[in-house]
Amino acid sequence: MKFFDIDKRVLDASEQAMRLCADKLREIEDIQEYNQIKMIKAFQNAGVRESYFSGSTGYGYDDFGRDALDRVYAFAFDAEDALVRHNFVSGTHALTVALFGVLRPGDTMLSVTGIPYDTIRSAIGIEGNYPGSLKDFGIRFEATGLLPDGTPDYDQMAQDIADKQPKMVYIQRSRGYSTRPSLVWRDIQKICAIAQKASPRSIIMLDNCYGEFTEKVEPLTVGVDLMAGSLIKNPGGGIAPTGGYIAGKREFVEMCAYRLTTPGTGKEIGATLGNNRELFMGAYHAPHVTGEALKTAVFAAALFDILGFDTAPQWNAPRGDIIQLIMLGNEEKLCRFCEGIQAGSAVDSFVVPVPSDMPGYESQVIMAAGAFTLGSSIELSADAPLREPFAVWMQGGLNFHSGKLGVMLAADKIIKSSL
Repeated sequence: MKFFDIDKRVLDASEQAMRLCADKLREIEDIQEYNQIKMIKAFQNAGVRESYFSGSTGYGYDDFGRDALDRVYAFAFDAEDALVRHNFVSGTHALTVALFGVLRPGDTMLSVTGIPYDTIRSAIGIEGNYPGSLKDFGIRFEATGLLPDGTPDYDQMAQDIADKQPKMVYIQRSRGYSTRPSLVWRDIQKICAIAQKASPRSIIMLDNCYGEFTEKVEPLTVGVDLMAGSLIKNPGGGIAPTGGYIAGKREFVEMCAYRLTTPGTGKEIGATLGNNRELFMGAYHAPHVTGEALKTAVFAAALFDILGFDTAPQWNAPRGDIIQLIMLGNEEKLCRFCEGIQAGSAVDSFVVPVPSDMPGYESQVIMAAGAFTLGSSIELSADAPLREPFAVWMQGGLNFHSGKLGVMLAADKIIKSSL
């Protein structure tokens, strides 16, 4: 390959991988086209105009751009309403605002997809014992475990929901930092149907991080009441510099807005400080960019399958998020993979990732990311703890061609280290 010295074995395997997953790539492009056209309609319905891109200061009263952005996301997600703000500092922050927005002391939150992702645990009160957690406010947390293969235990969750009658049934869509499968819309629909039958008054909330625009069907159309996520993942299109969203039924979004600002003011205030243009542009590009990340993940699965590594999901499997898991077998291959991803980046390509201790993790962790936005998971990145099964979690890719190169360089590093 011109410009990069990639081993012929990787080049040959890459050509084979492209032939192998050609139909899957076309399937993703069909999803891209559907969601991109829907996004254009969302902009038109919201009456987006150039004047909406200017920012507000102070209280942010009558920020028509902010209000239009809410309408854009509401339409895109099939929601009654949405709350999209640059001052959500992370997806975890958006999720936390949603939890505190609708839960009250004495309520029970039941997670039916096992223990949630690491970063939300301290907000719930599962770990850390921090003041101000849900636990600190007298909100109980319960969880329904997953089956041995990592899929939802539908029978047990039906029993748990019926027995506990929780205020909230909580679902995590993405695999996160685990080996379990992510949830596609049909899985979410089945969980919602079980919850609605067993406890009709429960609020069904979804952690939608990494899952936005990966399918044509939105979770809010199959029974989810409220969902949240980060703008430096899929829905920010690689352009939003920060932020998050909450979307769902109007009454619940309003309650979340009261938590974000103050009861009574809610969505009516909040200066945008000149961020509107990037947030609108990010939303506009999000369906296409998410599809590019999906194609990168499919190619990675196909290539590493050909090279003899186990992958999850496999290249031809349904996908509910952008995360690709690759079982590399040992520490050496894991580190070489991350070096290759870093070497394929446009930013900080000269940096060599090394394992290091990180707060909250028992094992050392290695991370690779050359990103325009710090921590952006829609840009090509990879990370993993240095422990069995020595798996790497890879996600992102602003465009397929650069994502494909990064994956090929990761394979090249592994191949050359084995010589």
